[in-house]
Amino acid sequence: MSRKQKRLAVIVGALGVLALAVALVLVAFSQDIRYFRTPSDLTTQDITSDARFRLGGLVEKGTVVRGAGTQVQFAVTDTIRSVKVVYDGILPDLFREEQGVVTEGRFGPDGTFVADSVLAKHDENYMPKDVADSLKEKGVWQGN
Repeated sequence: MSRKQKRLAVIVGALGVLALAVALVLVAFSQDIRYFRTPSDLTTQDITSDARFRLGGLVEKGTVVRGAGTQVQFAVTDTIRSVKVVYDGILPDLFREEQGVVTEGRFGPDGTFVADSVLAKHDENYMPKDVADSLKEKGVWQGN
């Protein structure tokens, strides 16, 4: 094997390894994408599919109901439409009505969103950027 052929073999091998690495990264990212929706953005397909995604909006006033143990039911709204959410776990300390929230999970067979994680605001002025942008776009939130 000549020097030129060895160099070409090393370059081709390196490109092959690089292509494999890029392919693995793309596969990993595509499997972990979580789509963000507000209640009025939901479609029938979102509700009937078993896809996981993030549901965000405001915790609707008067809807927080604490059940046995750590089970909590509440509604997430963008003031246009509301979605009932069920969560079994410990809520963040700053979780409360009329504040921004992002839940992650999927819809159950009865049309209730079953969340496995709940993210709440961090301070008095915080609202998740995606939620704030979506609510501002619909003209229902005038925060910063």
